[in-house]
Amino acid sequence: MNGSMNKVIIVEGKSDKEKLSAILNEPVEIICTNGTLGLDKLEELALAIEDRDVYILVDADEAGHKLRKQLQRELPNAEHLYINKMYREVATTPLMYLAKVLVGAHFNIHKNCLG
Repeated sequence: MNGSMNKVIIVEGKSDKEKLSAILNEPVEIICTNGTLGLDKLEELALAIEDRDVYILVDADEAGHKLRKQLQRELPNAEHLYINKMYREVATTPLMYLAKVLVGAHFNIHKNCLG
């Protein structure tokens, strides 16, 4: 494991991953769950990333809430990042807002994302 990919962000879908990739200005592994994960997959994921800084950023809806609870059980040390409920989905959240959430969690982002 190389030290530069120490941070992991878990998101739901590909569009969430693409949005975060456009904002981040440091190497971060972004893992898509593509909805809910089976228990085996979840345990596999937890073992693979247990010694890294894990962040969870999922949609502010029922499916996102369910996934967050699942991940919380398997990854109790993960840091939870939240979007405002009015945006509902990470993919539709304004870049500037997401950038502020990431800066708040000490991520390096592209300066132009802050407006």
